[in-house]
Amino acid sequence: MLNKFLCGVAFAALSVSATSADNLPADKSKVTVVFDHVLPNVPGKSMKGVLVEYQPGGSSPAHTHPKSAFIYATVLEGEIRSKVNEGPEKVYRAGENFAELPGDHHGVSANNSKTQPARLLAVFVVDTNEKNLVTNDK
Repeated sequence: MLNKFLCGVAFAALSVSATSADNLPADKSKVTVVFDHVLPNVPGKSMKGVLVEYQPGGSSPAHTHPKSAFIYATVLEGEIRSKVNEGPEKVYRAGENFAELPGDHHGVSANNSKTQPARLLAVFVVDTNEKNLVTNDK
């Protein structure tokens, strides 16, 4: 059941991706909430799908997510370079995935290519009342 659900969220993310890399902002990244649904059997929790798109060479600043958030990310296109907490920097390719636990620090999130775009779908299980999904380091 969860597999069917995640496939549906991934399909929604693919459908939303009519935006080409040429339309991304100057910082070379774009973040779009593509799914937001209250979990009826888990009071106070929601599942949110977030499409992250990187132009060639694009990246996100180091950041954290809400303390209530569990995140499962799947690379949809290209290669994503990622570093969580004190773990090693790792490159994930299309079809590969990783998880972030509540309170984790995402020190690196970047397109590993200088010539090709990259996209990932991050699925959050998070407190329903949480509106700010990313807090950049200061």
